[in-house]
Amino acid sequence: MQFLILNIDKLIGKDIPIGVIIELILTNLAYMVVLAAPMAVLVATLMAFGKFSELNELTALRASGVNTIKIIQPVLVAALLLCVGLAWFSNSVLPEANNKARSLFIDIRIKKPGFELQPNIFYDGIEGYTFLVKEISKETDSLYNVTLFQEPRNNKTRALIRSDKGFLMSEGDQGLTLMLYDGEIFHYQGRNARTGDDNIEKTVFDQYRITFDLSDLEFSKTDPSQRTRSDRTMSAQAMAVVVDTLEKEIRTFHEEAATSTSFKNLTTALTEDFRTVPKRVTRIFPGDTLAEKPAFQSPYFSLNQLPNQARQKDVLEIAQNRLEEHQSTFTRATSNILWRTRRVNKFMVEIFKKVSIPFACVVFILLGAPIGIMTKRGNFGYAAIISTVILTIYWLSIIQGEKLADRLFITPFWGMWTFDIVFSIIGILMIIHLSTEISFTRFLKGSE
Repeated sequence: MQFLILNIDKLIGKDIPIGVIIELILTNLAYMVVLAAPMAVLVATLMAFGKFSELNELTALRASGVNTIKIIQPVLVAALLLCVGLAWFSNSVLPEANNKARSLFIDIRIKKPGFELQPNIFYDGIEGYTFLVKEISKETDSLYNVTLFQEPRNNKTRALIRSDKGFLMSEGDQGLTLMLYDGEIFHYQGRNARTGDDNIEKTVFDQYRITFDLSDLEFSKTDPSQRTRSDRTMSAQAMAVVVDTLEKEIRTFHEEAATSTSFKNLTTALTEDFRTVPKRVTRIFPGDTLAEKPAFQSPYFSLNQLPNQARQKDVLEIAQNRLEEHQSTFTRATSNILWRTRRVNKFMVEIFKKVSIPFACVVFILLGAPIGIMTKRGNFGYAAIISTVILTIYWLSIIQGEKLADRLFITPFWGMWTFDIVFSIIGILMIIHLSTEISFTRFLKGSE
C-alpha cells in the first residue's frame, strides 16, 4: 500500500498494462520478506514463551529438571536454519527481484520525457545531474528558466548551467536529449593555490545540447539483465569483485599522490627546470642601457646563489608553477580516493547487510525468549507493544549505521552489526540469569 501511495502518480495515465503493474508490485514485495521475517520471529517468540510462562509450563519443566536453555535450544536451531535460508534469499533472490522491479519501474518512468520534472522542485533522478525548472509546458515538454547542476563524476567537472529555455526529446530507448537556448555555463576549475579563491570559467551559449544516458531510466519492457546494476541489485560475490577493483584503484592513486608530492621528485623536476632558465638582462628604466639588477637577499639558499633578480624571478615562477602542478595532482588524487572509498563503504554495507538482517532472527530469539518468559503474557497486545519498541530501536540503528558508514564516520561492519551484537549480549545475559538464577544486578551492587 505504501508503494502504491508513493508511486500511483507515476503509474496512472500512461496506458501501462495491468499485468505490468501487478508484476511491479510483486517484485517489490521481495525486500519485504527480508524485513518481515525477523519481525515475525520476534513477535512469535514473545507470544510463544510468554504463553509458556503464563500457563506455568515453564515452572513444571523446571521442576522436572529441564533447564531453560534446553527449552530455548530447538527454537534457536530453527532460527539458525531460517537465518541461513534468509541469507541465501537476500543474496540470490532479492537482487534479481530488485533488478526486475527497477527495470520495470524505469520503463514506466520514461514513458514520456519530462516524466518527473516539476516546476520549482529539485529533481535528481538522472545520475550526475540535478534539475531545477521554473516553468514546464506539459504539451510540448518545453522548459523555462532551467538551472542544471552537473556533479563532478564520469569525467565531468563540476558545473552550473543556466538557460532561459529548454526542450526535452527522446533519443531512442536509452537516451534523452536536453536542448538549451540562450544561457551560460560556469565550470569549476579548482582552487587557486596562490590566492585560495575558486577558479570559475564562464561560457555563454546560444544553443547547448546535453544527452543523458537513460539505461537506468519509454515503456518497452526491456530485459533486466541488460541494465547496469547498483548495490541493491547485486549479489555479495559481485559486489566483492567491485570492491576489490576499487581498492586496487585507491592504491594506485595513493602511489601516484605519494610519487608526485615526494620531495625527491619535486627537487629533481625543479633542478631540471633551473638548467633551462635563460640568462637574460633587464632595463632598470625605459631608455637606459641594458643592465642587470643585483640579486636580492632571500631566505632561500638556492635563490642567493643566482647572480641577478631576473634569474631569481624566473626560478621563483618555475618553482611556483611546479608546486601548483603537484598540488593539483594531489587534490585530484585525494578526490578520487575519497569517491572510491565511499563507494567501497557503500558496497561493504550491502554485503554485511545481507547477513546481519537475517541473523536478526537468531538475535530476536535470544532476546525475545527471556523477555517473553519474564513478562508471563502470551497475548498479542503485549507482544506487539514490546516488539514495536525493540524493532524501532533495531531498524533505526540499521538506518543510521548505514548512513554513518556511507559517510565514512564508522566502518561498514560496525554500522551493520553493532546492535546485533548488543542485543545478542543482552539476550544471552538474560538467558543465563533465567537458567542459573544469577543476579547480575546483585553482582554489580556487590562489586560497588
